[in-house]
Amino acid sequence: SARCRICYYPFEGIGGWLSKSLLGLEPSKMNPQVCNVCERFADKYRGGTELEVSMLFADVRGSTTMAEGIRPAEFSHKINRFYKAATNVLFDTNAFVEKLIGDEVAGFYTSGFAGPEHPRIAVNAARKILEATGHTDPSGPWIPVGVGVHTGLAYIGSVEAAEGYSDIAILGDAVNTTARLTSQANPGEIVISEATRASAGLEPEGMQARQFNLKGKSEVVDAWVLSVMDKE
Repeated sequence: SARCRICYYPFEGIGGWLSKSLLGLEPSKMNPQVCNVCERFADKYRGGTELEVSMLFADVRGSTTMAEGIRPAEFSHKINRFYKAATNVLFDTNAFVEKLIGDEVAGFYTSGFAGPEHPRIAVNAARKILEATGHTDPSGPWIPVGVGVHTGLAYIGSVEAAEGYSDIAILGDAVNTTARLTSQANPGEIVISEATRASAGLEPEGMQARQFNLKGKSEVVDAWVLSVMDKE
């Protein structure tokens, strides 16, 4: 889009030039479909807040074995194609991409940008990512991906490293829980926490109830597994 989806600041033309020159506004690095005004605010004041968020982590399964069997350039091409497919879905559904790391894309939804239905939006986005990576195709996926979705309280704000370098990060137990749930997802599966299922108002029909003893967690985590391949 030529404008921020939230505040409608222009990104292109004379208006875009004025916004950037006078206000320092341009597309956000976390979602280019919104502007960077929130990032600039957090960078200036170096703070943050606790928010209920829905987190979505999409992970390539078996990437180590995949990398062993092909040339590095071919592996890079596959991973970049995966990054593009996953981030396009996240951007289009008003998520923020927190990081691209190795074989994983991590994004999150807040009510301020995605609306109060962010748990349901996150689950639907997970489906779209698996569809975009070919998991509903009869010939199978072009890259095997599993997704984890969890809703909970997290800290979102600026973090600072050496020499004044700062960035926006999302931190807390809910983030760790999402990562652990994602590690349990097989190719074509979405592991949805009970917190997300309940918040999204999703019926359990078509999902498998699971309990996971996740690494680092003192209590068993209730979750649901949805397979898009079974759905098709």
